[in-house]
Amino acid sequence: MAVRLRCVAFASVILNLMLFTFISISNINVNISSIDSVARTITGVAATAEKFKGYKPSSCEQYIVEHAEQLGYASDSDPSGCAIWNDPDTTNKDIYEGLRSYANDLDQYITAVKNFQPIPDLLTSIKNGNGDYSVCATAKLNPGGSGLNALFPSNQLSLTKSGYIEPLTPPMRFHKICEDVRKHLLSMDYLVHDFETMCHNLKPTSKRILIDMGASLSFHNKRGQPIVTLLELYEKFGFSFDHIYALEIAFTPPEEVYKELLPEKYFASYHWINTGVSHEEGNRMNPLNSILQKFDEDDFIVVKLDIDTNSIEVPLAKQLLEGGDNRIYHRLIDQFYFEHHVHLGELGGSWEEPTSGTIKDSLDLFYGLREKGIPAHFWP
Repeated sequence: MAVRLRCVAFASVILNLMLFTFISISNINVNISSIDSVARTITGVAATAEKFKGYKPSSCEQYIVEHAEQLGYASDSDPSGCAIWNDPDTTNKDIYEGLRSYANDLDQYITAVKNFQPIPDLLTSIKNGNGDYSVCATAKLNPGGSGLNALFPSNQLSLTKSGYIEPLTPPMRFHKICEDVRKHLLSMDYLVHDFETMCHNLKPTSKRILIDMGASLSFHNKRGQPIVTLLELYEKFGFSFDHIYALEIAFTPPEEVYKELLPEKYFASYHWINTGVSHEEGNRMNPLNSILQKFDEDDFIVVKLDIDTNSIEVPLAKQLLEGGDNRIYHRLIDQFYFEHHVHLGELGGSWEEPTSGTIKDSLDLFYGLREKGIPAHFWP
């Protein structure tokens, strides 16, 4: 009898151990499932970050930069920037066909951007999701696709730390100004943004900053404001700026700025600084010193430079290239837009400010900025 009781007790112990083991394994499976979910998110972010291991220009951009002198771009006699788009003999068959294929891809991209339905603020979604970056997929132009480059079978996008962007090409604007300058002069359709990758580069603690040097809101009033168009584009793809620092030397009464020129939705983030900027390093009116350096690498920072004064804006752009005293500008800036006024046939009549420098100078500057780690775009 005692033996049977001991056997029953032993069996009970074995059964309990088996039950405990089963429950533990089930819990482990649940935890592994949770860990796997987080790992997949982290892996996605890491894969995006690993895309950038140095600037990778498109083949057409590389050719244009390397052959700038042969193409006549070192001349100060206002050479044409449109010849590469219109005349196959200006470059070679591969480059000409590459540019024409890219033009067709760009048309499809423009349509996709136009038809894209606005999405909620991405940073807010990341915070609310405890760092879940799967929300970045909502910024894709091709849901289910492999990324922005898939929309460009010409393979003529260039790759930066902020993802894919348009190649650097004359005439330093939308190539369709070669067909109709007046119609396309201020078009921003040539700008390509990889918002999905930019989303993956955000941190839950990121601040989103826009520094606008040359912030007049009345200069293009009849045809719309390029900077407002840019803000609305970012907003459409889930990027709302926490602070917009707008520096402009031409006096504009604040009442006019806020009552007539600036859309009300930007009031909470807009800082109107109605004074000129300085290019002197360390000067408090140099925004690279007084504003940019107050933020850090985890912040999302966009800089626009268009003050129509070569003697100030070119040194500022070169400070970004050279790094300034602290040598970290390239780690802070996520997007840079600059209207560089150089000798260019198609735009010479549109620039009131005297031009200085050549197309080659501009190509070298923007290419250098991109190599440095600053995704640089020609600004309209």
